[in-house]
Amino acid sequence: MKIISPVLLTLLAAFAVAGALVSTGATQDAKHKMTKEDVDRLMAEVSNWGRWGKEDQLGAINLITAAKRKQAAALVKEGFSVSLARDTEKERAEDNPSPYEHTMTLSGVNNRGQFSLDAFRISFHGYQHTHLDALCHMFWNGKMYNGFSQEEVTQKGAAKLAIQNLKQGIFTRGVLMDIPQLKGVKYLEPGTPIYPEDLEAWEKKAGLKLTAGDAVFIRTGRWARRAEKGAWDVSTNSAGLHASCAKWLKARDAALLGSDAASDLLPSGIEGLTHPIHQLTLVALGVNIFDNCDLEALSEAAAKRKRWEFLLTAAPIPLTGGTGSPLNPIASF
Repeated sequence: MKIISPVLLTLLAAFAVAGALVSTGATQDAKHKMTKEDVDRLMAEVSNWGRWGKEDQLGAINLITAAKRKQAAALVKEGFSVSLARDTEKERAEDNPSPYEHTMTLSGVNNRGQFSLDAFRISFHGYQHTHLDALCHMFWNGKMYNGFSQEEVTQKGAAKLAIQNLKQGIFTRGVLMDIPQLKGVKYLEPGTPIYPEDLEAWEKKAGLKLTAGDAVFIRTGRWARRAEKGAWDVSTNSAGLHASCAKWLKARDAALLGSDAASDLLPSGIEGLTHPIHQLTLVALGVNIFDNCDLEALSEAAAKRKRWEFLLTAAPIPLTGGTGSPLNPIASF
């Protein structure tokens, strides 16, 4: 009888575990495999069109009621606040092809007056600057949220679903879902999908549940990875939500979605669709999206307190006809 050495047994066991993990991952991917046709069906399944009337332009913001705002205000126990905005960057980088343009029109040099003045220009959509997408930001089959025609958006701006609809600001319960912490890593590698099971596992770990009217922020650790490894093209390779998460967002009645990238898994894994989460949330659900938030300070503050809920406040610039706005979301504990 041939005796297998303890070392060989250990190696065989390790290979077996690794094989099981690979098999589990493959099963998980197969379970969530979707086609463009699946997403089209999901558009109808999760749709909020007509829920608040055929002329509604607020979408899921309607879920932030007076009672919800009072509940959110009660979350402030110590008066500590942390910004969810990325510092503005004025240098071009692989993930920042359109940096902020900041010009001093009047400085303190050779100035006999009393004021300094400046101007700035920003193309804020993309993968670098913290901003909020208006519901007019995306089209699907010629339509926007609630069935409004994409032709409502002209060279003069958006006549429907524009950012000025949020002029009264955002004041609600915010919830951080820290997926790297869930998985015991510093950050997710680009291209890592986040599934509904991950979101539910985080709820269990954090001891809370997303409720109607909440703003949910998904941390992938994008900025932690950038600090360690440098910039990369986030527009083509980013950890994010798999399209299957749309049903979960609908079931929880989330009012707003945010992340430290663009929420979508990139590449999406769905042939013919680049941004299915954007499509499902902005167009079908009527959920505005916070893009490129910096959630590192929030992650640290929440972990220190073991509190993953907070008061969220945000005030977009009410640009008439605007498709979104740069802004500085604030979490208060």
